[in-house]
Amino acid sequence: MKAPKELIAYCERAVESIDEGVKDELIDAILKSRRTFIYGSGRSGLIGQLFAVRLVQLGFDVHFVGEMTTPIITKDDLTLLISYTGKTSSVVQTAKIAKEKAGSKIISVTGKCNSALAKTSDVTICMDVASDEETSRIAPLGTIFEDSAHLFFECVVCDIMSRENISEEEMRGRHAIWV
Repeated sequence: MKAPKELIAYCERAVESIDEGVKDELIDAILKSRRTFIYGSGRSGLIGQLFAVRLVQLGFDVHFVGEMTTPIITKDDLTLLISYTGKTSSVVQTAKIAKEKAGSKIISVTGKCNSALAKTSDVTICMDVASDEETSRIAPLGTIFEDSAHLFFECVVCDIMSRENISEEEMRGRHAIWV
């Protein structure tokens, strides 16, 4: 089976293309913000939700935009937006509202550095995602971006754990418990 090795190699290149400085800006923003709001549409939204769960387990106040219980974003909050194309209308609109109306810091993760989302963001984490006929054969419709974003966010979790001296045991104490 050739595809898994190729997919992993493409994802590794995409994650390694991220500037270390912008990754640190994301971590600093999470640590300094009162709350973190995350939003993406479709599969990018699912990746955002996965990251939100980990941030909650790390002890942060995190909300996914669009949920019924999501509070209003303020200037003291971070808004993290995820979109491969950077042109998904609901994501770009969320960035504009959070920035212009609420004054929130906007950080985006995208595969398109010159997109509308990137232009609206205070900080853009731009991933160099391979996209051609060969990659679409093994990873259609943005799969490399989504998988790479997930891997990137898991690396961010580990960096936060290290910087803040948070143990897995502490995280487990905040893990969802089903009764």
